[in-house]
Amino acid sequence: MKNSQAKNKAVANRRRSTDAQVAEFDRKDFGADVRRAKAAVVVRRGATRPTSLSLETDLIEKLREKGGKRGLGYQTMLKLIVREHLDEY
Repeated sequence: MKNSQAKNKAVANRRRSTDAQVAEFDRKDFGADVRRAKAAVVVRRGATRPTSLSLETDLIEKLREKGGKRGLGYQTMLKLIVREHLDEY
């Protein structure tokens, strides 16, 4: 019985700790910190919707390479390219 109570208490403590970390993360906007540090580019603008694309492996590798030079992942790099060049079409 004592072992079970100790285990339940440990789980409850871990849950409270995790909840506090999540709450702290939710309260903080890291965008300004990231921009100020020039560690990456924040591209998020308004609401987003998931979409699905099938891309050739070599295209993904090129996006990773170009994005890596700017501190971006390949999906973010793709969004940036689409946003910058959409009006050309």
